[in-house]
Amino acid sequence: PSQCSFKCIKMNENHNFKSLVRRFYALQAERVEAYKLFDEGHEAYLRTGPHYDFDHYRQLVHEITKAFCGISKEVLEIKQRLHQDFDRPDLSEHIEKLQIKEKQKLELTAKLQLAKQSAQDHPDDEGCQEKLQEIKHEIIKNKEALSEILQDFKYDSEEPE
Repeated sequence: PSQCSFKCIKMNENHNFKSLVRRFYALQAERVEAYKLFDEGHEAYLRTGPHYDFDHYRQLVHEITKAFCGISKEVLEIKQRLHQDFDRPDLSEHIEKLQIKEKQKLELTAKLQLAKQSAQDHPDDEGCQEKLQEIKHEIIKNKEALSEILQDFKYDSEEPE
């Protein structure tokens, strides 16, 4: 009986590990959706110019911030469980790197939104256009780094221990 119960525990641990990894991917998908809403909301805000509907936009920023905070909190809990409950410091390290890049992405997105408004308000200002392109390039590099981290996580989480 002890052999069987050990096997059952191991299978249950494996199931818990897989569901934790699945939840992590679901949270990443939620992040992608939140960014989409953020971008769409900002585009709608820009269409209200030159007399911008800032109150509506501020409410959007508040909602998006709340969503990102909730996602980050849960991702950090997963990171901790992977490290402590499943002895996978490699995976928690990937999540640590991912969180840093996600924070940068959010900061870059906010910068991009300000630059877009500035470029819209000053269409003849070359500096505004250059700044906009520069930030877009930084976002591309950030997304590539995020993608690489997620690939590493996927590879390491799928390999048998």
